[in-house]
Amino acid sequence: MDRLIIIGASGHGKVCADIAEKNGYRDIFFLDDDRELRFCAGHKVVGVTAEFEKYLDSADFFIAIGNSRIRQRITEEVESAGGNLITLVHPGAVIEKNVLIGTGSVVMAGVVINSETTVGKGGIINTSSSVDHDCRLGDYVHVAVGAHLAGAVSVGNHTWIGAGAIVSNNIRICDGCMIGAGAVVVRDIEISGTYMGVPAGIH
Repeated sequence: MDRLIIIGASGHGKVCADIAEKNGYRDIFFLDDDRELRFCAGHKVVGVTAEFEKYLDSADFFIAIGNSRIRQRITEEVESAGGNLITLVHPGAVIEKNVLIGTGSVVMAGVVINSETTVGKGGIINTSSSVDHDCRLGDYVHVAVGAHLAGAVSVGNHTWIGAGAIVSNNIRICDGCMIGAGAVVVRDIEISGTYMGVPAGIH
């Protein structure tokens, strides 16, 4: 199928549409709950999120929403209705051997993911970030622009690793954390919260 419905007509959606084009999708349309929107990245906004069922038999789906909880909810709604959710990988990303990338995830330009790493469902591995060998990323994790995870890092569900952050090797980060931009994580994080600074501490 070469028709794609992207849910979420935002900046993130624009980037996902570019990747979808590079993955061979010819007809790309958006759904978004902002009824004022008509176009996103040159593609038509054809309705609101709740109307996705109209396209179940004629298009694949991708959920391009930054908020991980909303992304999960809509993913589950589309899957429950029988929609086909895809994974998007930019052709300029480097994906090494035995890497598993979950359904509904996006891997953007300039990313490097090294061997034996797992990325969960609905993840965002953003532009020019890197995830080294033997990492385990849970569901709905976002590794933001230019962030770097060293080897054997474990990241819990719904955690956001901020732009330019660095996570040292063998670190475990629990579910539901926000790691601030430029933070450096050198110790395990066992309590959900926002962590900032060098070294990263809870705020």
